[in-house]
Amino acid sequence: MIFPHKGNINFNVIFRILGLLLQIEAGFMLIPLAVCYIYSEYAESVSFLISIAITAGCGLLLMLLTKSRDNDMGKREGILLTALTWVLFSLFGMLPFIFGSADLDVASAYFETMSGFTTTGVSAIASVEDVAHGTLMWRAITHFVGGMGIILFTLAVIPMLNKKSGIQLFNAEVTGITHDKVRPRISHTAKSLWAIYFLLNSVLIVLLWIGPMNLFDSVCHAFSAIATGGFSTKNNSIEAYNSDYVKIVLSVFMFLSGANFGLLYYVVIGKPKSLFKNDTFRWYTYIVIGAVVIIAVRLWLTGRYPDVESLIVDTVFQVVTTITTTGFVGSDYLQWQGLAIMVILAIMIVGSCAGSTAGGFKIDRLVVFVRNFKNELYKIIHPNTVKAVRVNGKVLQPELVSKTNTFLLVYALLIFVGTAILTETGASFFDSLFMAISTLSNIGLGYGVSGSSFAGISDVGKWTMSVLMLLGRLELFTVLIIFTKHFWNKK
Repeated sequence: MIFPHKGNINFNVIFRILGLLLQIEAGFMLIPLAVCYIYSEYAESVSFLISIAITAGCGLLLMLLTKSRDNDMGKREGILLTALTWVLFSLFGMLPFIFGSADLDVASAYFETMSGFTTTGVSAIASVEDVAHGTLMWRAITHFVGGMGIILFTLAVIPMLNKKSGIQLFNAEVTGITHDKVRPRISHTAKSLWAIYFLLNSVLIVLLWIGPMNLFDSVCHAFSAIATGGFSTKNNSIEAYNSDYVKIVLSVFMFLSGANFGLLYYVVIGKPKSLFKNDTFRWYTYIVIGAVVIIAVRLWLTGRYPDVESLIVDTVFQVVTTITTTGFVGSDYLQWQGLAIMVILAIMIVGSCAGSTAGGFKIDRLVVFVRNFKNELYKIIHPNTVKAVRVNGKVLQPELVSKTNTFLLVYALLIFVGTAILTETGASFFDSLFMAISTLSNIGLGYGVSGSSFAGISDVGKWTMSVLMLLGRLELFTVLIIFTKHFWNKK
């Protein structure tokens, strides 16, 4: 069976690659299956065997139905494939949560899986400590795969996509306002980024294992931290370990994961100056320092912390885990009041750098917005002056500045719509606002009704936040453009 070209969109290549991707997803499920056998969780292993069979079978069926030599893929195919990949990966990835010890319904299971792949880290599981090791490992793997990107992993391992089609997929999934390639060929870029990703994960696993964590917890938390996800094996997250060592180590690696991985690549190959010459990275560093100082002073004045050491460690950890949109909990931030919680809310929206595993509005866009705003103020007094927006010494095209402003407007509109829907489910206005920002920014922190878990949120709320998570991870336009007429009608 060959699918027709709708509006000149090549559905054959889209569904064939989707079939291949589902088989890759089934391959990743073998890892938690092995964990089930290691921990003698034989009943849980059955849920993974069923999930693997369904996922691999559907993937194989899609590949058999779309045999064709027509591998042409343009921008529209790249956008559609990227959006469908994240939706389908979450659809099949939720099966272990339905069949296994998590015992979630469809809305909760899809919410959990979308949260994992988009590295949001909100959970619909009331008590993760009651869930089998295999399922906890699957949660961690969804972070690991989603952190650097499902499509980017495929570009690194499948040679057939190392063409023009690969560039379309790369641009559709990798976050940022511009894409500076690490190497000329797209597969080399993908492999280079994944190499850095593997390196950070490996080093962090060892460092956490040296501390109070066992090997299993070290792997799960490393996958979660480098992907800036936030899933934990403990109900109280990092707070359960009561360890400054763990908080300090995680803070360092989360901070690195919030930086552009392209810049980290240059550091690894011996060009560290590129990191500190980058405008966005400097802003990122200054914002973290500023937020830490403001919150630390605010908390010190309240008398909540008797010693400076614990105050600094907890504040740095919570600021870094928030701005990188990881969402670990290292202290009782829910008790923070006034200015401290407002700073947390602000850096939730901003997020970290484009090209990182983090979510949020992205500091790159903040730099563009602020500099354009300054130019507009200057032109009020000097209307005939032509001032360009410069980032890293380069002049940005007016179209890119306009796109950044549009992104900010749509981002704010989606927060408003998400908040409005969530308030209709019974949550208070501030709780709804916090949840909308948390899911759209892919951070996963809760507050109020969602402070300890999102398990009690209604199905409507979970589906709403699942959509917000997808929109946030694919940076709005990749998803929204699919619902326009001109996307489907090529003229």
